Amino acid sequence: MESKSKASFNLALNLILLLLNLPLRVVLSVDEYSINDFPLDFVFGSGTTAYQWEGAVNEDGRTPSVWDTFAHDGDMHEENGDVACDGYHKYKEDVKLMVETGLEAYRFSISWSRLIPNGRGPINPKALEFYNNLINELISNGIQPHVTLNNFDFPQALEDEYGGWISPQMISDFTNYADVCFREFGDRVLYWITVNEPNMIALGGYDQAIVPPQHCSPPFCVNKSIRGNSTTEPYLVVHHILLAHSSAVRLYRTKYKDKQHGFVGITIYIFGLFPHTNTEKDRTATERYRDFTVKGSCDFIGLIHYTNANITDNSEALKNNLRDYTADIAAKLISGLNPFSNEEYPVAPWGLQEELNKFKLRYGNLPIFIYENGQRTPSNASLQDESRVKYLHGYIGATLDALRNGSNIRGYFAWSFLDLFELLDGYKVSYGLYYVDRNDPELKRYPKLSAKWFNWFLRGRRSTSIVGAMKLAV
Repeated sequence: MESKSKASFNLALNLILLLLNLPLRVVLSVDEYSINDFPLDFVFGSGTTAYQWEGAVNEDGRTPSVWDTFAHDGDMHEENGDVACDGYHKYKEDVKLMVETGLEAYRFSISWSRLIPNGRGPINPKALEFYNNLINELISNGIQPHVTLNNFDFPQALEDEYGGWISPQMISDFTNYADVCFREFGDRVLYWITVNEPNMIALGGYDQAIVPPQHCSPPFCVNKSIRGNSTTEPYLVVHHILLAHSSAVRLYRTKYKDKQHGFVGITIYIFGLFPHTNTEKDRTATERYRDFTVKGSCDFIGLIHYTNANITDNSEALKNNLRDYTADIAAKLISGLNPFSNEEYPVAPWGLQEELNKFKLRYGNLPIFIYENGQRTPSNASLQDESRVKYLHGYIGATLDALRNGSNIRGYFAWSFLDLFELLDGYKVSYGLYYVDRNDPELKRYPKLSAKWFNWFLRGRRSTSIVGAMKLAV
């Protein structure tokens, strides 16, 4: 029993150290391609999440999540997702836009605190109605739903009761929640993601306090917090998330798989990582960000990737008596980008391509969905978002190259469908294919150049980056 516990803890440690692999060579992605170059069963989509899109936070029985509490912390935030894009009321309009764009799939998340307001116990019938309506609207329009069960927003009631993911009690409550979702929606949903970005939940939520539920301990806090332990909690959290994920997968396979024929996976956040210098220390430090699997306990892996970063050795940190998990890695990540800024990401798709290659070589070539990939711009940027078109063009091309090199990639989802309430930056930045006018009481949506380009590509036109898109805009 002790060896099993140790093995499970080591697995949690491996996951928490993940910000993944070391690219060994730089390759350029294909420049001209069309959707016809992809396999027939490869899906293109886009996505949102519940707190970022739904709004209606106090309607029809929903209770606060930890993200509500985080967003309403007056010392940190001036904005929140109370209204967001009002997807709760405007979902039919948004599905219509998805059809016009040509999306084949749509990734969204279920609000646990809307569906089961107390975290466990009675199911909210209004939430059942909403998610059934949304799923049915997607299906009737030929759009494949991909559903995330938890995206930084578990019920505040569970945080108040036992501390959320730091407690093993979360495993059974999450499994019961997953059971409700599989039972109620699984006849139409084939792709399930248990937990979004467990590595980022641990780092941001329980070490640095930059995301919900905002735990940390000095001197490791980026944002102030009155609770947490940055030395121990991140490890507990990933350990419990992995156990909850495995429990949900086991439940699906034993109770629902034969009848529903669906698939259950998990998503992780990855950088394309390079050693900062060509020294052995930096190469070894980069390796310390490696090696995560849930082989055998998932049907696919979802990847979330935006940019690359360099790694440099930080072995001196191990000499400190008081360390957080970042110090335990003994490596520093140098991204060059402020995560709280609206600075655009460089178009450097070779990082994604090499990460996909590493997954193929190291993890048995599991099926992969690229669930988030997109360009960050200021929220008041022009509808002529040429930089986003260039970004999407480059990264879809890198995906195609990885496919041609044998990677088992099943889909690509541009982040995000609409301009959303972003986790780190609120409404100050945007990733959307569609602009949402927040000065309009109706929150009118407007297609950006990137939406037109994506539609151009999805209709079978050859992609020649910005050139074809500019023709559309004239």
